[in-house]
This record gives sequence, C-alpha cells and structure tokens, in this order.
Amino acid sequence: MKKVLVAGLALVLLVTMTTGLALADKVQITWWHAMSGPRLDVVNSIVAGFNASHPTIELKALYTGTYPETLTKFIAAYRSHNAPNIVQVYEVGTQTMLDSHAVTPVYQIPGMLGETWDWAQYVIPITHYYSTAGNLWSMPFNSSTAILYYNKDLFAKAGLDPNKPPTTWKEVEAYGQKLLASGVTKHVLSFGWPGWIFEQMFAYHNQLFANNNNGRTGLATQVLFNGAFGQMVLSTWTRLAKEGIFLYGGPEYSANQAFEAGQIAMLIQSTSSLAGIEQGSQFKVGTGFLPRFEGYPRGNSVIGGGSLWITKGQSKAQLEAVWEFLKYLAQTDVAVQWHKGTGYFPTVNSAVQELLTEGWFSKDQNYLTAFLQILSGRRDTPAATGVRLGPFVQIRELERTAIEQAVSGTMSPKAALDAAAQKANELLQQYKQVNG
Repeated sequence: MKKVLVAGLALVLLVTMTTGLALADKVQITWWHAMSGPRLDVVNSIVAGFNASHPTIELKALYTGTYPETLTKFIAAYRSHNAPNIVQVYEVGTQTMLDSHAVTPVYQIPGMLGETWDWAQYVIPITHYYSTAGNLWSMPFNSSTAILYYNKDLFAKAGLDPNKPPTTWKEVEAYGQKLLASGVTKHVLSFGWPGWIFEQMFAYHNQLFANNNNGRTGLATQVLFNGAFGQMVLSTWTRLAKEGIFLYGGPEYSANQAFEAGQIAMLIQSTSSLAGIEQGSQFKVGTGFLPRFEGYPRGNSVIGGGSLWITKGQSKAQLEAVWEFLKYLAQTDVAVQWHKGTGYFPTVNSAVQELLTEGWFSKDQNYLTAFLQILSGRRDTPAATGVRLGPFVQIRELERTAIEQAVSGTMSPKAALDAAAQKANELLQQYKQVNG
C-alpha cells in the first residue's frame, strides 16, 4: 500500500514539475485593452486562438477599464516600470503616446528582429491616421468611423422611403419635420460620442480643426473649432434641438439604447456599434453616409477606435512574441473574425477581399456603408486625415460641454465654442511647454 502511495505521489510530483517547466518555457506577454461587452468575447476568442497556435507563447489579455482609464493606467505603469507589453489606446491618445517616449514604433520592429513586412497590406486610411512622416507608429486594430443609422420601420410609417436615408443636413431637417408631424416619434436624431461627431464634421468637409496642419506638422497650439465653420455646425444642431428634431443623448454609447428601443428614428454613431445595434433592435436597421453641409468641400470621415502600441524596453524574446501576435492579427481569417464580431474595420485588404468574395457585404449592406464612405473620401490633406492634439482627452470633453450648453440654450453656439476654445488653447500651451 505504501509503495502504491509513494508511486502515486511521485507521479503527481512529476506531472506538476513537467507542467511547471512547460509554463516556465513559455514567453509570457500581457495586453491591456478597453474592450468590454460583446467585444470582450471576441477579444478572448482571438487570444485563445493565438495561444493555441503558438504553444511557446502565453498572451494574457486584461480589460483595464475605459479608453481614458487604460491610457492613464499605462502612463502610470510605465513610470513605475510595470507596464504591459501591448496597450490599446484610442485615437485621441495618439499624440500623447507619440510624445511619451514609452513605445517602440511598430514600423521598426521587423528590422529589429531581422524580418521584413508588407505595410501596404493594411487599409490605407487607417495607416495614414497612425503614421508620422510616412511611418506607422502603432498597429491598426479596432478602427471605426461614424455613420448614420436609421429606423426603416419608422421611416415607412412616416411616409418616407425606407431605402433612402438623408444625405444632407437640410434633408435631415426635412425628414425630421415629417417624422414629427406623423406622430411616430417625439424626437428624431441623436449622437453617440458628440465631441467626436463634431470633429467628424471638420474632417468630412475638409476643414482644419487646429493649427499646424491639424497638429501634423508640429504640435498644435491653437484650436480652430470656434471659427465660422464650427459656429455654423453647432448653430444647425442647436436649431434642430429647438425644433425637437435633435435630442442630446449623452456621451459615448448612451444614445444607442434610445435608438434600439425605437424612441428616435436616426442615430449618428460609430460603426463599432453596428453588430450590437442590429442584435438589439426589433426593427429593420438602415445605414447611410454622414449628412453633408452643402457648399463645402469634401474631405473624409475620420478614423476612430484605437490601435495597439508596443512598450519600449522589452526583452528580445518578449518582442518576438509580441510581433507574432501582431502578425496573427493580420491573418485574413482573424481580421474577418474581428470585423464580423464587432463591426470594426478589418485592418487588412485581404480580409476585405475575402468578405467581398463570400458575399458578406451583399448579405448585410450595412457593413459596407462605412467602407464606401471612408474609401471614397480624400486622403491627401491634413484636414481630411484627422486632428492630433496633445491634451485631446480633455479637449474632447470641452467640445462635449460646449455642445451641451448650446443645444440646451444655456449659451449661444458662439459663446460656448469661444469658451471651450479658450480653455483648449491654454491646455495646448501647457502641453507644448512640457513636450515641445
């Protein structure tokens, strides 16, 4: 009996030691991200697939809170020498990351590891946003843009063509008046991420949002959003609010619930909400391009979402493991999985071709809307590419506050924008003193 017990204990010890050695042999890397809800499930699935196909690597993906929380935690962790290998940062954190001295630019990694890489395989408008002097600093991951969502059932009940969304702000107003008059809804339109939608209007109409070519030829030191164009945009939204057409819906994804419940007929929101909106709505969802203001030049809808940044100072083994994960994300099937599960753009052209070939976009043309919009826009001007600001997180909050004040009648559009611009310019000057 004792011999059997000893033999059993020896076997357990051997298995434990073998497992421990196997884990010790693995290169462990950590990824901090801000993907919650249904997106978290897709992230976990991709990570599981990567780990299964790379037995010598163990990637741990950790949800670290909202976009701002994740960025703040990363900066603090880097200063305390406790940063992850990879961090997801939303687009407004781009300039902060560029100036942080805490990252290794992704374009340098293949050369550091004795490899070459075809950067042309990525969707061009995405790489343009995250490139400096033609070099890509962070890896495209969850890129999105804003589009118009609309309730086809409410359109039909109001006597509108359910297959013809408004294309201009004049049409938004006309459609809104008809929807209200029909009694099918008490309010017509709301926004997700209102500050971002305000920024979208500048890029979409090829208008600079800040000086120094939108902060792309030097640190921006002055915002331009309180000029004639910005005043026109906010005055339009304020008038629509007074008419009962526009309903301020709060920050980020707050307005989605009202749209999915059929309480509003139209929503301007990120493409990343598409999968969730289609699943959560009991009506036929249509999509269209962002409405235009007539008489202004064409630009492009600007990139939103986030990208992956690589922490500086890793061991070669860790950097090799990180690079394997970045290459894994560029595989066609993985990029397709990410797009189908979230609504974010597939990052590589091969995935777009695969989706076209299988008829994905024909089956649900809502997924095609964002591609047609962003690929048909300009790519050759700083205004159309999008703005970079050092203290972007704080400035976007100032924009949102100005929108709230104007549409609620607390301040005039001009006064609200002027107040926001003054505070934004102070932040930009402070940022330049530290990082210039």
